[in-house]
Amino acid sequence: MTALSARGPLASRTLHCFAAALLLVAGDALMASWAIADEAAPTPVPVALRAPSNEVIPVLLDQARVIKLPERAATLVIGDPLIADISIQPGGLAVITGKSYGSTNLVVLDRGGAVLMDRNLEVKGPPDPIVIVYRGAARSTYSCTPQCAPRIGLGDDPDFFDKALAQSIARSTQALSAGAGTH
Repeated sequence: MTALSARGPLASRTLHCFAAALLLVAGDALMASWAIADEAAPTPVPVALRAPSNEVIPVLLDQARVIKLPERAATLVIGDPLIADISIQPGGLAVITGKSYGSTNLVVLDRGGAVLMDRNLEVKGPPDPIVIVYRGAARSTYSCTPQCAPRIGLGDDPDFFDKALAQSIARSTQALSAGAGTH
């Protein structure tokens, strides 16, 4: 981004004229794009001119939430894919998965680019009992449902994270091996 500065009354007036000219050009371009869109097909009011939706879709960290998509949904956009992920399912459904704490948004567009839905997503921590142990700067997370066991959590010490991940992979491998023997 470029910053402009001015000193004195003449320079200040020049900057004001420059800013006004930019607004006129931007406004003309916006009006022209609306006129073209009106000629092509009827398009809903642009999102920038709509009242913002205060509806929030709550999602728990590391859990999935199924939502029903509006009809004609063609494109899904997640504002920050580090916070949440989404996948489209048959039957007009989508699965949102919480990946990190925080807020982002979900925008659903139709094939023509019209916004069908714009909702905020809030990813929060799981409600189950969790114990976080700090050993100096090293952090370890344990899920206590009902007995405490290592759980991979955001911000855990890399050594603890690697050990918990190795245990999880070992359990998954054992389960797959046991399941393969029953067929």
